[in-house]
Amino acid sequence: MPVTPPFSASDADYDAWVRTEVAHWRERVLKHAGPLDRAARGLQQRINRAIPERVHQAVTAVIERLTRTLLTGADLTTGEPLAGLSLRERDERARRAIEGYRNAAAVEGGVTGAGGFWMAMADFPALLTLKIKLLFDLAAIYGKSGEDFAERLFLLHIFQLAFSGPDHRADVFHAMQDWDARPHPSSYEAFDWRRFQQEYRDYIDLAKLAQMIPVIGAPVGAVVNWRLTERLGETAMNAYRLRALA
Repeated sequence: MPVTPPFSASDADYDAWVRTEVAHWRERVLKHAGPLDRAARGLQQRINRAIPERVHQAVTAVIERLTRTLLTGADLTTGEPLAGLSLRERDERARRAIEGYRNAAAVEGGVTGAGGFWMAMADFPALLTLKIKLLFDLAAIYGKSGEDFAERLFLLHIFQLAFSGPDHRADVFHAMQDWDARPHPSSYEAFDWRRFQQEYRDYIDLAKLAQMIPVIGAPVGAVVNWRLTERLGETAMNAYRLRALA
């Protein structure tokens, strides 16, 4: 998040600044894949085709169970939605929360990266837990209740928006438009968990593989976790800004 927000500005001026920031973010989200994106995507697709179907099914089942468990965990959904705050005040709180989770993720990535292959493997559920907890905290900061099923679906959409390739990212963004004005499913049965895990794995695999390499695993794990958490926080902030400004 390189742009310094004008927290000292009036609420009206701050809202105007946010509209510009959200417009720029929307352009980045909907940007078409470049040569490097297409090359990385092609490599991941070749890797995926080489993996047996039963492995894909097993990984999908594991990620679905883990994510659904985290989404329904009582310790993640107890934050009370904050009411009566301006968008500027919410953004200030959100940035402090993102910084805390970002630092925790970096420490966790450094520790697991220093422990070799099996410790690096343990980083996956640990980092996913931190990311889901961050999303619940940000939902409460922006006045939304994580107890609402529609809000949990929105969190899954944020997650996909942050960690998907350009084509799927555009589809997810359009599905999030006018979120509060549309009806939503009442269960996870219609959710595409296979696409969810595939996009997530494709996005992080190449970066996280280096975390398993001896010696460089610790610094790589710290940097990668820091950046992934920052990306998720930035995506969530702008998604909630978009809803607030609608």
